[in-house]
Order: sequence, then structure tokens, then C-alpha cells
Amino acid sequence: MLTKIKWLLVAAFPFCAKAQQTDTISKQDIQTAARVIALDFTEPELDSMLRDVRDNRREYSKMQSLPLNNSVPMSLWQSPVLPGMQFNSKQLPVQWNIPANVTMPKNKADLAFYSLLQLASLIKNKKISSVELTTFFIERIRKYGDTLQCVITVTEEIAMQQAKAADAELAKGKYRGPLHGIPYGLKDLFAVKGTKTTWGATPYKEQTIDEDSYVYLKLKEAGAVLAAKFTLGALAMGDWWYGGRTKNPWNLNFGSSGSSAGSASATVAGLVPFAIGTETLGSIVSPSTACGATGLRPTFGSISRSGGMTLSWSLDKVGPICRSAEDAAVVFNYIHGTDGKDASAVNMPFNYSIKKDIKKLRIGYAKNYFDRIKDTSANEWKALKAFEKMGIQLIPVIFPDSAVYNFDMVGIIIGAESAAAFDQLTVTGLDDQLTRQNKNDWPNSFRTSRLIPAVEYINANRHRYLLMQKMQTFFETVDVVITPTFGGSQLAVTNLTGHPALCMPTGFNQRKLPTSISFIGKLYDEATLLQVGALFQQATQWHEVHPPMFMQ
Repeated sequence: MLTKIKWLLVAAFPFCAKAQQTDTISKQDIQTAARVIALDFTEPELDSMLRDVRDNRREYSKMQSLPLNNSVPMSLWQSPVLPGMQFNSKQLPVQWNIPANVTMPKNKADLAFYSLLQLASLIKNKKISSVELTTFFIERIRKYGDTLQCVITVTEEIAMQQAKAADAELAKGKYRGPLHGIPYGLKDLFAVKGTKTTWGATPYKEQTIDEDSYVYLKLKEAGAVLAAKFTLGALAMGDWWYGGRTKNPWNLNFGSSGSSAGSASATVAGLVPFAIGTETLGSIVSPSTACGATGLRPTFGSISRSGGMTLSWSLDKVGPICRSAEDAAVVFNYIHGTDGKDASAVNMPFNYSIKKDIKKLRIGYAKNYFDRIKDTSANEWKALKAFEKMGIQLIPVIFPDSAVYNFDMVGIIIGAESAAAFDQLTVTGLDDQLTRQNKNDWPNSFRTSRLIPAVEYINANRHRYLLMQKMQTFFETVDVVITPTFGGSQLAVTNLTGHPALCMPTGFNQRKLPTSISFIGKLYDEATLLQVGALFQQATQWHEVHPPMFMQ
């Protein structure tokens, strides 16, 4: 059956809550709208288009009258895997070296900065109960949460139930692994039954979702204890939320950055041993840098996002924010995989071992980015020297940048997808309730992005495919590449291609705020990335430095 194909001038008309009647759309309106998307039509073309544009506008109105919940996905699914790519599919046993001789500190406050494996040793050997450990961290959350403005909900009732259950299992000889009985925090865009899930935004601050997110269920299965839900910049942008601005634990006059603001701030300040964050474009890497955390942004699709807020279907990723690469490896081990509810998520093996000889790896550094850092005493250069001291010969490589990334590809894609994800916020005018209303904030972005044509969004993703091919070729020469965290277009490129990143502290700048370095790995090879990161941290020890005002 033949179907009439209409050329859709998608969203090319200025949006307002009360739209004009469709029959008032004129040829001049179309020509004006066309200029917004860099097109120009002849008079005969405008004549031909007018009727269909008016018809399309009626269909847009019908569609806008049918609200879509944020949890409704697209039927198009992003995958970082290109034709011909092959991956190891065998999961080997992962052995965690839980030390046997860990003791309680003389100063109990020092317990706040024990590693996950140290805490696991205390729990496993019954030198502290999960209830005692959970009480300790909840007391710290209550003591410092307001100072850092990093907490939305203290989940004390859930925490004590889970801690008591962990202790009861251990008493019966059942030990689930190194997260058994360990408290943690969730970024408050993950649903947990019986709690508010506010997304950090005023319109949703009383929202409850009758669902348990995948990452929460995986951590519950591992025996971990949910102690708090932490702040995020409203709708996953920055560090401003409806209650204020999340603070940097090294200097309260600065923000934590975001959007995984509370997760990074609280972890670095020792309010929890670890937390879960998300990244669309920098939301794990940026607060990890600002606060001095170790943040793992896994391969796109490594962890199911079910039960989490959607900002961008093709870019959102879930990852742990910790105080060391080894801690991140422990957490990732228990949360990677899928429940079948996120069509982009897959089950891939995670064969982590600290014992592998990294001298056999091809570790590169992004020479084109490092050459821009003229100060050879900068912390980025010191990171490279640490590898030289370990006897590792680094390979200079040119990271794909302006030659392949020559327009704001990620801006177009995030803009279109986020505006769709929060369509109802714009349509209903609830966007006026968001705390931040500047030109660079979500309300204006959502409105502006309605003018992105479908053709340009699709073509941006086609260019993205070419970018993925370039990165596939690039990683034929290296296993891991070291790069300044915000060097060139690296952050945009690797988020678009889905490659994993590990961000780690490297000391402090002249303002006495943390600095960082990032390692980029091959798709689904978080194990190698974290192994290299763990050995780097053994050699540098910057992850062992903690903010003085929270060491009491």
C-alpha cells in the first residue's frame, strides 16, 4: 500500500504553550523557520510545502496532547559495537585480596577513609558489625551532610534493615563478598521503593517511583547497605539543586561540580565508602576531578540504567565514584551487566586481576594534548613520569580530535534527546520552577533544542558512527591511553563512542584544589583500565590524601 511521505520540518517553529492555529502558518513563517536550520526554499517549493507543514503541525499538537513519562524509551538503541568487533565472552573467577590483619583504628574517625577491602576484612572477621559500621557512616552523613549540601535523603530505615540482615547472614556463615555489610550512597536519580527520587529538581522533589533500579538491586544482592541518596545538579546538570549548591570538600567556597555532585563530595569527605553516579557528558569525570575522587565511567551499556532518570538515551552511563581504582573495581564487579530492561545494556565479562604484568600492555599518552601543557612541572606531566619510574615505556599517540570532531556533535545529540526526555516539563511550563534559569541551563536548552531538525539529529549520529570507526582504528595501536582529563575534545569524543574512562587525583593546583588525570580504555575492557589505574595509584598515593576538615 502506498503511503504519502511528508517532509517534516520538525520543530522549526518557535515553541509556546499555546500554539497558533495551524491554518495561520504562512509561507513566510516557513521561510523564516528554514533560516534557523540553514535552508532556503524557492517560492514554488514553499507553495508545495505549505499544506503539509500545516498538516504536520496538527499532528504535532495531537502528539503533544499524549504525555510521555520520562521512563518511556526510544525504539532506536545505541551500541558502541561496530561490525566485525569481537570481544572475550568468558567470565573468569575474580579473586579479591581481602587482608586478614586489618584492625580497628585508634581514632575511630580514620575508619571513614578505610578502603573497601579493609572494611570488608573488618566485617568478614567480625571486628565490626554492619550495624555498627552503618551507624558510624550515618552519623557522619548527619554531621557533615548540611555542610556539604550533598544529601537529599538519609535512608536510615532501609540501611538498618539491610545491615541487620547482613549481620544475620554472616552469623550463619553466609558471606556475599567484599560489599557485604558495606554502606554506600546513590545519586538521587535512581528509584528505590519507599524513598523519594527527586532528580535534584523542584518539580520532582516530592516524587516517588514504585520501582527498584537495577543498580540498587545489584548492590542489595551483593550485601551492600544503602545509607543515603545524594544530590545531583537539577536534572543532571552541574552542582546546583533545589536545596542549594553542593560544596567541594577541599574548599567550601567552591562547588563540587556535577552532576554527580553529592556522590563525589560525600565519598571524598568520608561520608560513605563509595557512591554511584552517572555520566552523559562529564558528570562522573568532572566532580571526580573537582573533589579528588576516583571515578569510573564504564563502557556505554556496561550497566543497565533501568530505574534511573533518562537524560540522553544514547549517552547516559552508570558508574562508581570511589576513593581508589581498586575500590572502583570491586563495585563495578558487582553492578555490571543487565536485567533485560535497558536495550542498550549487555552482559560482558570483567576479568580483573592486579597481578597481570602491565609492562606487556601498550600504554600510550595523547601527545597532541600534552604538548599544549607548556609547564613541564604540571601534574599531568608528573603522571607520565610516574609510569617512567615504574619502568613502563609510554607510546606517544595522536588522539583523534579536530580532524574527526569538527562540529559540536555531542551538543546536537544531547540537546535533541534531553529536550525529548523532558518534553512535558517544557509543554506544561513546569520548567519555570527549576532553580537555575540562565541561558546555559536546562529550561533554555530544552526550548532551544526543539528547533533541532530531525534530519540534523540523525546526521549528527551518522557522523558519530564515523567517529566510532576512527576510535576503533586508534585502539588498534594501544590498550590504554593517558590524557589530560579535559584535553581537547576527548571528553566529547569518548562519551560519543562509549569508551570507558578512569579519572584519578594527581595532587593539587595553585588554589589548593584537586587535579586529575584520565585513562581511556578499550570497549568493555574496564579490567585492564582499572588494573593500570590501581598500579598508578600504588606508585603515586594521591588517592590517600583526604580533606582535613572531614578527618574528625
